[in-house]
Parts: sequence; structure tokens; C-alpha cells
Amino acid sequence: MTWLVHVPILLPVLLLPVALHPLARRATRSARPERAARALAAGAVVTALSSAVCLVLVVATLLDDIPAIERYGHLSVAQGRTLPEPVPDPIAMVAAVLLLWIGRRVLTSLRARLAVARELHAAGPPHDGLVVADWDSPRAVAVPPGRGRRGHVLVTSGLLRMLDGPERAAVLAHERAHLRHRHDRTAALAAMATALNPLLRPVETAVGLLVERSADEDAARTVEDRRLVAQTIAKVALAAHRPAAALGFDGSSTVRRVEALVRPAPRRGGPTVPGSMAVAGLSLAVTIAAVAEFIALLQAWLPTG
Repeated sequence: MTWLVHVPILLPVLLLPVALHPLARRATRSARPERAARALAAGAVVTALSSAVCLVLVVATLLDDIPAIERYGHLSVAQGRTLPEPVPDPIAMVAAVLLLWIGRRVLTSLRARLAVARELHAAGPPHDGLVVADWDSPRAVAVPPGRGRRGHVLVTSGLLRMLDGPERAAVLAHERAHLRHRHDRTAALAAMATALNPLLRPVETAVGLLVERSADEDAARTVEDRRLVAQTIAKVALAAHRPAAALGFDGSSTVRRVEALVRPAPRRGGPTVPGSMAVAGLSLAVTIAAVAEFIALLQAWLPTG
């Protein structure tokens, strides 16, 4: 096999400058940051899956060590036929170890997200889309729907005690925006891409910031007071703690979120980060070429009868 099979494994690196590009940063200050978040998450998933498929192809070249195929190879060489060279066995073995490690990462990520979802749903049945948990820690979380359960907002008594009426309204507007736009799906896709390829961790971070900014802008439009939302974010972030894999009002990159909110309201929807789709398209094209090359290799090495 040629170098093609190795390219998609490293192509996710090209998404890092896309996530850190000024265009992506400008998207955090736009009126609709979720557009860029979805584009980045989709690009990350495609490139991560492409790299995983190519790892599988590399591991599959170990099939040439099966006795029947190996005998066929020796016979072909004796007859003067030149068979295409597969990936060297040491490289294929390294790829096999990487696949096992990636599989464990994916399972761990899935279990963590499911555990958080069970914990949040166990807090109690929602009333009018709201659960007030009698917990001292100040938290507000958008609990996504699952297994016949509707999505709802969970806030703690500790959070309600520290906020006044307008601030509570800002928190609820923010969390309901997460539910309305199904930001949990976008965040989950980015997290799964990172589990498949750890090189995509900065992309997951960028997606997390974009979905929080999207909910911030929705909340600002709902309460019609950008400075109130900024003030509430800062206040909650100083005291709150949220579980991993949950979308909460005390999200990451608080400073950047507050800075965006103290500026005048953006008028445009914002960029969609087209570079993400370009990298995804390149990954997909190279992966298809690698699969075609592997099929040709397989046809050459398999006995024809």
C-alpha cells in the first residue's frame, strides 16, 4: 500500500488552525455562533472517522500472514508474479494497538456521558420544563431528552439563592436555548471526534465555546439586556461547578463570553468556518482512495481458486 492510507490519520491536524483561525474567533462574536459550531463538529467527525477507517485498513494488512494467503504469496513469487507490498507488520501491529486504545477511549466517553445523563434525570421529574434540585452547589444545566424523557432545565437551590429575579430569567433563557438548538448533539459529536482522535481536542474546546456563545446571544435577545447576561455569567462562573459532558450556564471561556456580551449586539449570523468542510472533504476523498487501494491489494493477495 502507498502513503495514501497514512494521510487521513494525520489530516485532523489541519482542523486545528481552522478552529483557531480569526474566522472561527469572529464566529464567537456573531449573532448565530451555532452555525460555526455545527460546521466544526461535522468536520471533526468526518476527519476522525476517516482516520479510524484508515487505521482499520492498516491493521487488515495483517491478513497476509494467514497461512493460506501466505502460501499463495510464495507460490505467486515462485511463478514470477509480483504482488503489491502490504504495510510492514510492525506498523500494522502499532495500528492495532492504537485501535484498541481508541476503542477504549470511545467506550469511556460514551459511559461518562450516559452516567451524567442518568444522574441529571434522576434529580426529579420536571414541572413546566424545570427541575429545582435541593443541592447547595450553584448549578444550572440543560438536561437533554433521552429514552422517552423530555429535555428540561435543572437548577439548584444553591444557584437560586445567589441570584435575583432578572438574573434567574437570564439563566433559564440560556439553558432553554441549549435545549432548543440541541447543542447537546453538537457537543457530543465533537467529544466523540476527540475520543476517536485526540488531536482534535482543541476543536472540541472551540465547539464548546461556540455553543455557549450561541446560548448567550439567545438569552440576551430574550431578556433584552446584554449586560445583565454578562453580569450573570461572571457571577455564576465564580461559584458554580458543572459535571463533565453537561451544558451549563457556567461554561468554559467565561472571559471571552463576557467580552462578547458587553459589545453591541451583532447584526449578522456569522461565518460558518468553511475550512472545516474543506478538510473533511479532503479526508473523505483520501480515505476513499485508500479503501480502493486496499481492495486492489486484497484482490491481488487472495487466492483465486
